[in-house]
Amino acid sequence: MTKPLGIILAGGQATRMGGGDKGLLQIGRQSLLYHVIERIAPQVSGLALNANGDPERFADLNLPVLPDTINGFAGPLAGVLAGLDWAAGQGADSIVTVAADTPFFPRDLVARLTQAAEGQVHPLVLATTPRTGDEALKSGGGKRVNRHPTFGIWPVALRDDLRGALKDGLRKVVMWTDKHDGREALFNADPFDPFFNVNTPEDLDRARTLLEQA
Repeated sequence: MTKPLGIILAGGQATRMGGGDKGLLQIGRQSLLYHVIERIAPQVSGLALNANGDPERFADLNLPVLPDTINGFAGPLAGVLAGLDWAAGQGADSIVTVAADTPFFPRDLVARLTQAAEGQVHPLVLATTPRTGDEALKSGGGKRVNRHPTFGIWPVALRDDLRGALKDGLRKVVMWTDKHDGREALFNADPFDPFFNVNTPEDLDRARTLLEQA
């Protein structure tokens, strides 16, 4: 099986960071995006960035920049759709998405997602980690895992179905993946959750500390 294409989702509004591009914030003298690219590039056959606004601010990355094609801020599913449309033009069957603000995701992410999708007509798998400590007591429909909806493998064959769902107002990732019998791939969260993402200035400080462990 050929490697899927990779899409970095950077279309978020970063409201808790005061706006702007979280992926351009720095840890260890490099941007978050640098660390994301360094992890995902060896795992995929090609790579693009989903982001809105002026693409020139990402010119130094030498990646195709794919804006959302759904009007208004439609969340991560709009970025997934942009990636699927791009992948269709490349003749690919699937994409794997990662978030631009999550610099420590597993280096075997794609292999594990692909393995979990074995036997599916259309590969559709989200990454998960166990709920531990106080998180295990939180509400969540009885689920004992955290689903990470920006980290998954997505089939090009369902892109028009996703487009229709978005135009009908769907925004929650898991509502769409559950409808299509999406699966989960469980990743270890010890010594820390590898899908830890930077949402606040405090998170950025923690990311700088975790960089020494990752």
